[in-house]
Amino acid sequence: MRIIDMHCDTISAILEAQKRGERAGLKENTFMLDLQRMQQGGYSVQNFALFVEQETGISSYDKVMELLSVFKAEMSRNKDRITQVTTTGEIAENEKAGRLSALLTVEGGEACGGSLDNLRQLYREGVRMMTLTWNDPNELGFPNYSEHLDFYTPDCERGLTETGIAFVEEMENLGMVIDVSHLSDRGFWDVVRYSKRPFVASHSNARAVCPWVRNLTDDMIRRLAERGGVTGLNYCGDFLRDPFAGTEKEGNQTKPGLSLAGKRPGERSRADLSDLVKHARHMANVGGIECLGLGSDFDGIPPYAGMPKAEHMEKLWYALAKGGFHEGEIEKIFYGNVFRLYKDVLG
Repeated sequence: MRIIDMHCDTISAILEAQKRGERAGLKENTFMLDLQRMQQGGYSVQNFALFVEQETGISSYDKVMELLSVFKAEMSRNKDRITQVTTTGEIAENEKAGRLSALLTVEGGEACGGSLDNLRQLYREGVRMMTLTWNDPNELGFPNYSEHLDFYTPDCERGLTETGIAFVEEMENLGMVIDVSHLSDRGFWDVVRYSKRPFVASHSNARAVCPWVRNLTDDMIRRLAERGGVTGLNYCGDFLRDPFAGTEKEGNQTKPGLSLAGKRPGERSRADLSDLVKHARHMANVGGIECLGLGSDFDGIPPYAGMPKAEHMEKLWYALAKGGFHEGEIEKIFYGNVFRLYKDVLG
Protein backbone atom coordinates (compact mmCIF):
# COMPACT_ATOMS: atom_id res chain seq x y z
CA MET A 1 0.00 0.00 0.00
CA ARG A 2 1.34 3.42 -1.06
CA ILE A 3 -0.34 6.74 -0.30
CA ILE A 4 -0.22 10.22 -1.78
CA ASP A 5 -2.18 12.77 0.25
CA MET A 6 -2.72 16.07 -1.56
CA HIS A 7 -3.39 18.31 1.45
CA CYS A 8 -2.58 18.82 5.12
CA ASP A 9 -2.05 21.86 7.37
CA THR A 10 0.56 20.32 9.66
CA ILE A 11 3.21 23.00 9.02
CA SER A 12 0.81 25.68 10.28
CA ALA A 13 0.02 23.56 13.34
CA ILE A 14 3.74 23.24 14.09
CA LEU A 15 4.33 26.98 13.74
CA GLU A 16 1.40 27.91 15.96
CA ALA A 17 2.54 25.46 18.63
CA GLN A 18 6.06 26.83 18.52
CA LYS A 19 4.72 30.36 18.92
CA ARG A 20 2.97 29.18 22.10
CA GLY A 21 6.31 27.99 23.39
CA GLU A 22 5.53 24.30 22.87
CA ARG A 23 7.92 21.74 21.48
CA ALA A 24 6.48 20.56 18.19
CA GLY A 25 7.93 19.07 15.05
CA LEU A 26 7.23 16.76 12.15
CA LYS A 27 9.03 13.73 13.55
CA GLU A 28 6.48 13.21 16.31
CA ASN A 29 3.69 15.41 17.62
CA THR A 30 0.21 15.44 19.13
CA PHE A 31 -1.48 16.55 15.91
CA MET A 32 -3.09 14.38 13.23
CA LEU A 33 0.03 13.77 11.15
CA ASP A 34 3.71 13.12 11.81
CA LEU A 35 6.48 11.00 10.29
CA GLN A 36 5.87 8.12 12.63
CA ARG A 37 2.19 7.92 11.64
CA MET A 38 3.00 8.36 7.96
CA GLN A 39 5.42 5.44 7.95
CA GLN A 40 3.02 3.29 9.92
CA GLY A 41 0.17 4.14 7.54
CA GLY A 42 2.03 3.36 4.31
CA TYR A 43 2.61 6.87 2.98
CA SER A 44 4.87 7.69 0.07
CA VAL A 45 4.09 11.39 -0.52
CA GLN A 46 2.50 14.05 1.66
CA ASN A 47 1.65 17.48 0.28
CA PHE A 48 2.44 20.06 2.95
CA ALA A 49 0.46 23.27 2.57
CA LEU A 50 1.76 26.67 3.59
CA PHE A 51 -1.62 28.00 4.71
CA VAL A 52 -2.08 31.76 4.52
CA GLU A 53 -5.09 33.44 6.10
CA GLN A 54 -5.39 37.18 5.53
CA GLU A 55 -4.61 39.26 8.60
CA THR A 56 -4.71 43.03 9.00
CA GLY A 57 -1.27 44.60 9.16
CA ILE A 58 0.60 41.44 8.21
CA SER A 59 1.95 40.74 4.73
CA SER A 60 0.62 37.44 3.41
CA TYR A 61 3.88 36.98 1.54
CA ASP A 62 5.88 37.46 4.74
CA LYS A 63 3.62 34.94 6.45
CA VAL A 64 4.13 32.33 3.76
CA MET A 65 7.88 32.83 3.99
CA GLU A 66 7.71 32.28 7.76
CA LEU A 67 5.88 29.01 7.15
CA LEU A 68 8.42 28.11 4.47
CA SER A 69 11.24 28.49 6.98
CA VAL A 70 9.45 26.04 9.31
CA PHE A 71 9.03 23.56 6.47
CA LYS A 72 12.68 23.83 5.41
CA ALA A 73 13.83 23.40 9.03
CA GLU A 74 11.73 20.25 9.39
CA MET A 75 13.10 18.84 6.14
CA SER A 76 16.66 19.47 7.33
CA ARG A 77 15.99 18.07 10.79
CA ASN A 78 14.46 14.86 9.38
CA LYS A 79 16.40 14.44 6.12
CA ASP A 80 17.12 10.79 6.86
CA ARG A 81 13.38 10.03 6.80
CA ILE A 82 11.82 12.60 4.42
CA THR A 83 13.00 14.98 1.69
CA GLN A 84 11.32 17.62 -0.43
CA VAL A 85 10.46 16.61 -3.99
CA THR A 86 9.43 18.51 -7.11
CA THR A 87 9.19 15.69 -9.69
CA THR A 88 7.92 12.13 -9.91
CA GLY A 89 11.48 10.99 -10.54
CA GLU A 90 12.47 12.29 -7.10
CA ILE A 91 9.47 10.52 -5.58
CA ALA A 92 10.63 7.26 -7.17
CA GLU A 93 14.16 7.79 -5.85
CA ASN A 94 12.87 8.32 -2.33
CA GLU A 95 10.74 5.19 -2.54
CA LYS A 96 13.77 3.15 -3.55
CA ALA A 97 15.76 4.65 -0.66
CA GLY A 98 12.98 4.02 1.85
CA ARG A 99 12.36 7.73 2.44
CA LEU A 100 9.11 9.67 2.51
CA SER A 101 8.52 12.53 0.07
CA ALA A 102 7.23 16.02 0.86
CA LEU A 103 5.64 18.06 -1.92
CA LEU A 104 5.29 21.73 -1.01
CA THR A 105 2.04 23.60 -1.71
CA VAL A 106 0.41 26.92 -0.83
CA GLU A 107 -3.16 27.29 0.39
CA GLY A 108 -4.39 30.77 -0.43
CA GLY A 109 -3.20 32.72 -3.48
CA GLU A 110 -3.09 35.86 -1.34
CA ALA A 111 0.36 34.59 -0.34
CA CYS A 112 1.65 36.15 -3.57
CA GLY A 113 0.11 39.58 -2.97
CA GLY A 114 -0.89 39.71 -6.62
CA SER A 115 2.76 39.59 -7.74
CA LEU A 116 3.87 37.13 -10.41
CA ASP A 117 7.43 37.65 -9.19
CA ASN A 118 6.38 36.32 -5.78
CA LEU A 119 4.76 33.32 -7.49
CA ARG A 120 8.00 32.63 -9.35
CA GLN A 121 9.98 32.90 -6.13
CA LEU A 122 7.71 30.36 -4.44
CA TYR A 123 8.25 28.07 -7.43
CA ARG A 124 12.02 28.45 -7.00
CA GLU A 125 11.55 27.42 -3.36
CA GLY A 126 9.92 24.22 -4.57
CA VAL A 127 6.19 25.05 -4.36
CA ARG A 128 4.42 22.92 -6.94
CA MET A 129 0.72 23.44 -6.20
CA MET A 130 -1.40 26.38 -5.06
CA THR A 131 -5.06 27.01 -4.29
CA LEU A 132 -6.12 30.27 -5.88
CA THR A 133 -8.14 31.29 -2.81
CA TRP A 134 -8.91 30.24 0.72
CA ASN A 135 -12.08 31.56 2.38
CA ASP A 136 -11.56 35.23 1.58
CA PRO A 137 -11.54 37.18 -1.68
CA ASN A 138 -8.03 38.06 -2.80
CA GLU A 139 -6.18 39.53 -5.78
CA LEU A 140 -6.82 36.37 -7.81
CA GLY A 141 -10.50 35.65 -7.24
CA PHE A 142 -13.33 34.74 -4.93
CA PRO A 143 -14.03 31.76 -2.66
CA ASN A 144 -17.22 29.72 -2.46
CA TYR A 145 -17.56 30.18 1.28
CA SER A 146 -16.66 32.85 3.78
CA GLU A 147 -17.99 33.76 7.20
CA HIS A 148 -20.30 36.25 5.46
CA LEU A 149 -22.03 33.59 3.34
CA ASP A 150 -24.02 30.46 4.10
CA PHE A 151 -22.87 26.90 3.57
CA TYR A 152 -25.31 26.04 0.80
CA THR A 153 -25.29 28.88 -1.73
CA PRO A 154 -22.34 28.91 -4.14
CA ASP A 155 -20.92 32.07 -5.67
CA CYS A 156 -21.81 31.75 -9.34
CA GLU A 157 -21.21 35.41 -10.18
CA ARG A 158 -17.68 36.23 -9.04
CA GLY A 159 -14.74 34.26 -10.42
CA LEU A 160 -11.14 34.94 -11.35
CA THR A 161 -9.88 38.49 -11.66
CA GLU A 162 -7.63 39.58 -14.53
CA THR A 163 -4.71 39.00 -12.17
CA GLY A 164 -6.08 35.55 -11.39
CA ILE A 165 -6.21 34.68 -15.08
CA ALA A 166 -2.59 35.80 -15.44
CA PHE A 167 -1.66 33.58 -12.48
CA VAL A 168 -3.38 30.55 -14.01
CA GLU A 169 -1.45 31.07 -17.23
CA GLU A 170 1.87 31.55 -15.43
CA MET A 171 1.33 28.54 -13.15
CA GLU A 172 0.87 26.39 -16.24
CA ASN A 173 3.92 27.95 -17.84
CA LEU A 174 6.03 27.17 -14.75
CA GLY A 175 4.67 23.67 -14.27
CA MET A 176 2.74 24.30 -11.07
CA VAL A 177 -0.51 22.44 -10.33
CA ILE A 178 -3.60 24.67 -10.19
CA ASP A 179 -5.80 23.80 -7.21
CA VAL A 180 -9.48 24.85 -7.28
CA SER A 181 -10.49 23.74 -3.77
CA HIS A 182 -12.14 26.71 -1.98
CA LEU A 183 -12.65 28.54 -5.29
CA SER A 184 -16.08 29.87 -6.24
CA ASP A 185 -18.23 28.03 -8.78
CA ARG A 186 -17.62 30.82 -11.29
CA GLY A 187 -13.91 30.64 -10.56
CA PHE A 188 -13.88 26.90 -11.28
CA TRP A 189 -15.31 27.46 -14.73
CA ASP A 190 -12.86 30.32 -15.32
CA VAL A 191 -10.01 27.87 -14.62
CA VAL A 192 -11.54 25.46 -17.12
CA ARG A 193 -11.68 28.27 -19.67
CA TYR A 194 -8.21 29.72 -19.18
CA SER A 195 -6.16 26.60 -18.47
CA LYS A 196 -5.09 23.76 -20.73
CA ARG A 197 -3.43 21.17 -18.46
CA PRO A 198 -4.85 18.89 -15.75
CA PHE A 199 -5.73 20.62 -12.49
CA VAL A 200 -6.90 19.42 -9.09
CA ALA A 201 -9.38 20.01 -6.32
CA SER A 202 -6.93 18.84 -3.67
CA HIS A 203 -9.43 18.46 -0.82
CA SER A 204 -13.06 18.52 -2.00
CA ASN A 205 -15.93 16.01 -2.10
CA ALA A 206 -19.22 15.61 -4.02
CA ARG A 207 -21.94 18.23 -3.56
CA ALA A 208 -24.61 15.76 -4.68
CA VAL A 209 -23.82 13.66 -1.60
CA CYS A 210 -23.25 16.53 0.84
CA PRO A 211 -24.51 19.96 -0.27
CA TRP A 212 -21.87 22.20 1.27
CA VAL A 213 -20.42 24.64 -1.26
CA ARG A 214 -16.85 23.43 -0.63
CA ASN A 215 -17.78 20.30 -2.55
CA LEU A 216 -17.93 19.87 -6.34
CA THR A 217 -21.03 19.59 -8.51
CA ASP A 218 -21.37 16.66 -10.89
CA ASP A 219 -20.66 18.94 -13.85
CA MET A 220 -17.43 20.05 -12.17
CA ILE A 221 -16.39 16.46 -11.48
CA ARG A 222 -17.00 15.53 -15.13
CA ARG A 223 -15.03 18.47 -16.48
CA LEU A 224 -12.17 17.93 -14.04
CA ALA A 225 -12.03 14.28 -15.10
CA GLU A 226 -12.16 15.13 -18.80
CA ARG A 227 -9.12 17.37 -18.28
CA GLY A 228 -7.24 14.54 -16.57
CA GLY A 229 -7.58 16.13 -13.14
CA VAL A 230 -8.03 14.61 -9.71
CA THR A 231 -10.07 15.52 -6.65
CA GLY A 232 -8.82 14.49 -3.22
CA LEU A 233 -11.35 13.01 -0.81
CA ASN A 234 -11.55 15.43 2.12
CA TYR A 235 -11.95 13.83 5.56
CA CYS A 236 -13.73 16.88 7.08
CA GLY A 237 -16.91 15.51 8.65
CA ASP A 238 -19.07 18.44 7.56
CA PHE A 239 -18.08 17.93 3.91
CA LEU A 240 -18.97 14.22 4.14
CA ARG A 241 -22.30 14.30 5.95
CA ASP A 242 -24.34 17.50 6.33
CA PRO A 243 -24.51 18.24 10.09
CA PHE A 244 -27.56 20.46 9.57
CA ALA A 245 -29.61 17.86 7.71
CA GLY A 246 -33.04 17.69 9.30
CA THR A 247 -32.54 20.88 11.32
CA GLU A 248 -34.38 24.13 10.91
CA LYS A 249 -32.81 26.56 8.46
CA GLU A 250 -33.39 30.30 8.25
CA GLY A 251 -34.65 30.65 4.70
CA ASN A 252 -31.92 29.35 2.41
CA GLN A 253 -29.24 29.98 5.00
CA THR A 254 -27.91 28.07 7.95
CA LYS A 255 -25.81 30.06 10.35
CA PRO A 256 -22.54 28.60 11.58
CA GLY A 257 -23.09 26.89 14.92
CA LEU A 258 -26.84 26.37 14.47
CA SER A 259 -27.82 23.25 16.45
CA LEU A 260 -24.16 22.65 17.31
CA ALA A 261 -24.30 24.36 20.72
CA GLY A 262 -21.39 26.69 19.97
CA LYS A 263 -19.05 23.97 18.71
CA ARG A 264 -16.82 24.57 15.71
CA PRO A 265 -18.26 23.05 12.54
CA GLY A 266 -17.21 19.43 12.36
CA GLU A 267 -16.71 18.76 16.06
CA ARG A 268 -20.04 16.99 16.35
CA SER A 269 -19.86 15.29 12.98
CA ARG A 270 -21.68 11.98 12.61
CA ALA A 271 -19.57 11.05 9.56
CA ASP A 272 -17.53 7.88 9.32
CA LEU A 273 -15.66 5.81 6.72
CA SER A 274 -18.90 4.77 5.05
CA ASP A 275 -19.50 8.42 4.12
CA LEU A 276 -16.10 8.64 2.44
CA VAL A 277 -17.03 5.52 0.46
CA LYS A 278 -20.33 7.14 -0.62
CA HIS A 279 -18.48 10.17 -1.98
CA ALA A 280 -15.88 8.00 -3.68
CA ARG A 281 -18.54 5.85 -5.31
CA HIS A 282 -20.51 8.86 -6.52
CA MET A 283 -17.47 10.62 -7.98
CA ALA A 284 -16.27 7.41 -9.64
CA ASN A 285 -19.71 6.93 -11.19
CA VAL A 286 -19.76 10.53 -12.45
CA GLY A 287 -16.15 11.10 -13.53
CA GLY A 288 -14.58 7.66 -13.60
CA ILE A 289 -12.12 6.08 -11.20
CA GLU A 290 -9.21 8.09 -12.67
CA CYS A 291 -10.41 11.34 -11.08
CA LEU A 292 -10.17 10.18 -7.45
CA GLY A 293 -7.38 10.71 -4.93
CA LEU A 294 -6.90 11.56 -1.27
CA GLY A 295 -6.82 15.03 0.31
CA SER A 296 -7.19 14.47 4.04
CA ASP A 297 -6.99 18.08 5.29
CA PHE A 298 -5.27 16.70 8.40
CA ASP A 299 -4.54 19.39 11.01
CA GLY A 300 -6.87 21.78 9.21
CA ILE A 301 -10.12 20.13 10.32
CA PRO A 302 -11.65 19.34 13.73
CA PRO A 303 -11.31 15.74 14.92
CA TYR A 304 -14.37 13.50 15.19
CA ALA A 305 -14.92 9.93 16.26
CA GLY A 306 -15.32 8.37 12.80
CA MET A 307 -12.51 10.11 10.90
CA PRO A 308 -9.66 8.19 9.22
CA LYS A 309 -6.29 8.21 10.98
CA ALA A 310 -2.96 8.48 9.19
CA GLU A 311 -1.51 5.49 11.00
CA HIS A 312 -4.48 3.25 10.15
CA MET A 313 -5.13 3.91 6.48
CA GLU A 314 -5.76 0.20 5.97
CA LYS A 315 -9.18 0.83 7.52
CA LEU A 316 -10.11 3.18 4.68
CA TRP A 317 -8.75 0.62 2.20
CA TYR A 318 -10.97 -2.10 3.70
CA ALA A 319 -13.99 0.25 3.76
CA LEU A 320 -13.54 0.98 0.04
CA ALA A 321 -13.16 -2.73 -0.68
CA LYS A 322 -16.31 -3.45 1.29
CA GLY A 323 -18.02 -0.73 -0.76
CA GLY A 324 -17.28 -2.57 -4.00
CA PHE A 325 -13.98 -1.06 -5.15
CA HIS A 326 -11.48 -3.67 -6.31
CA GLU A 327 -7.78 -3.62 -5.43
CA GLY A 328 -6.61 -1.92 -8.61
CA GLU A 329 -9.17 0.86 -8.18
CA ILE A 330 -8.18 1.47 -4.57
CA GLU A 331 -4.52 1.62 -5.57
CA LYS A 332 -5.44 4.35 -8.05
CA ILE A 333 -7.33 6.31 -5.36
CA PHE A 334 -4.54 5.95 -2.80
CA TYR A 335 -1.62 6.64 -5.15
CA GLY A 336 -1.81 6.01 -8.86
CA ASN A 337 -4.10 8.77 -10.08
CA VAL A 338 -2.25 11.59 -8.32
CA PHE A 339 1.14 10.20 -9.35
CA ARG A 340 -0.05 10.14 -12.96
CA LEU A 341 -1.22 13.77 -12.73
CA TYR A 342 2.08 14.82 -11.14
CA LYS A 343 3.95 13.14 -13.98
CA ASP A 344 1.80 15.01 -16.52
CA VAL A 345 2.31 18.43 -14.88
CA LEU A 346 5.54 18.25 -12.88
CA GLY A 347 7.49 15.69 -14.87
